[in-house]
Amino acid sequence: MKKFLEYFILFSFGGIIYILIELIWRGRSHWSMFVLGGLCFILIGALNEKCRGKAPLFVQSLFGAFIITVLEFVTGYIVNIKLGLNVWNYYDVPFNILGQVCLPYTVFWFFLSPVCVIADDYMREAFFGEARPTYKIF
Repeated sequence: MKKFLEYFILFSFGGIIYILIELIWRGRSHWSMFVLGGLCFILIGALNEKCRGKAPLFVQSLFGAFIITVLEFVTGYIVNIKLGLNVWNYYDVPFNILGQVCLPYTVFWFFLSPVCVIADDYMREAFFGEARPTYKIF
């Protein structure tokens, strides 16, 4: 039950932050973005737990950008293409794939990923008593 509560809190935090980013960036969001943000935050945190002390933040950021981009593509394919909800559309952004993901946002996710790693670590320390993290940049 403790692990479920931990993941529920981390998932909810990631979902809320993703929604807030969308509201600030484009003025609207969709409930599916809460799910997407929660999954992204959980997976980046899990990657961080596996990499703790082994992989520098730079490498974790590359993986984080990849994770977010892949999950955003899958979500976009389901929500936008298959269900036709048109939550977002990147067709007018350079280097897009089916209008669901694009290179400029992947770069943004690269810079957001270390923020997620650090937030995950400090939440785990503050709320769940896990060890204080240390970081290598490169």
